[in-house]
Amino acid sequence: MKRKVLSALLSVAMIATLLVGCGGDKPAQDAPAADAPAESEAPAADAAPAEGDGADAAAPAGEGGLIGVAMPTKDLQRWNQDGSNMEAQLKEAGYEVDLQYAANDIQTQVSQIENMISNGCKLLVIASIDGDSLGTVLAQAKEAGIPVIAYDRLIMNSDAVSYYATFDNYMVGTVQGEYIRDALDLENAEGPFNIELITGDPGDNNARFFFGGAMDVLQPYIDSGKLVVKSGQTSFEECATANWATEAAQSRFDAIIASNYSDGTKLDAVLASNDSTALGVANSLAANYTGDYPVLTGQDCDIASVKNMIAGKQSMSVFKDTRDLATQVVKMVDAIMKGGEAPVNDTESYDNGTGVIPSYLCEPVFADVNNYEKLLIESGYYTEADLK
Repeated sequence: MKRKVLSALLSVAMIATLLVGCGGDKPAQDAPAADAPAESEAPAADAAPAEGDGADAAAPAGEGGLIGVAMPTKDLQRWNQDGSNMEAQLKEAGYEVDLQYAANDIQTQVSQIENMISNGCKLLVIASIDGDSLGTVLAQAKEAGIPVIAYDRLIMNSDAVSYYATFDNYMVGTVQGEYIRDALDLENAEGPFNIELITGDPGDNNARFFFGGAMDVLQPYIDSGKLVVKSGQTSFEECATANWATEAAQSRFDAIIASNYSDGTKLDAVLASNDSTALGVANSLAANYTGDYPVLTGQDCDIASVKNMIAGKQSMSVFKDTRDLATQVVKMVDAIMKGGEAPVNDTESYDNGTGVIPSYLCEPVFADVNNYEKLLIESGYYTEADLK
């Protein structure tokens, strides 16, 4: 089921002129996000106004209450950016922030959330490591009357979740599938073309929606024989990558290339659901493949993958501006903390097992060698030096 949801311009004026706002067409979904590897320090979040200016003048830091922000790991670039953007914007809006990273350890994240509750946090923003593992600690939050916003990954099977904020995960996959379709001109070219598939962690529900959105575009061409998966690995389970790990993706593709493309057979495209898996594919190609680089997708515009785009080793990456998502979450926090309802643009799609969670979906766009400077550098997301 696809439909149009509300678009919104969520970033500063310059970014608003560059990017499509939040919202988008999507089918029913019930879960969320992918990770990408850290290659360097995350770029600094937008600077808060000087003391006495703007929001700080109206709401001194910490006056709005203590907000707990739980992120899964610091090992992946995108979560560093999410955390720093969220912290900066919440502080600018007048809130005190307890930001914690859990090193991808579920029990660590549970303990961190327990501490946030006992330390008096008034609201929790949680990007879960495993969406099914927080039921007990969130029951404590509900008993304490603490609202919970699930951030980018839907928390499953808990009636303590008040809202969900994310990018349109199904649309991420359709953007990737459509990029491959158009790059190979599948509507007109005779083919056949060889393609391989790789997606993310099987415990991350978002991975299923990334993969599903892309396969809804590509499957008809596979069924007709215009696209051929020589490895035969086409199911989500066969294509999944534990922890979205670059090393695991590279190891799998080493085996695929050795078994199917070592004789000079051309590999035309690789659907990779995010940049950490795409990086593993690119590393494997560099070590084992002698032909031209295939069309290779990704997600998150991590520095390593943007550099690969510039070098012709990766074709595109879906850009999800974490500043926009942070801006929207701050609006949601502010509305809740002032006794109102958070702004949402989807009240039908995301069922976490206890009911549909009111959600706000931001719309992703893709970056490639033709537009990355406008999207990433001119908008201030990266500097030119970051990509050298």
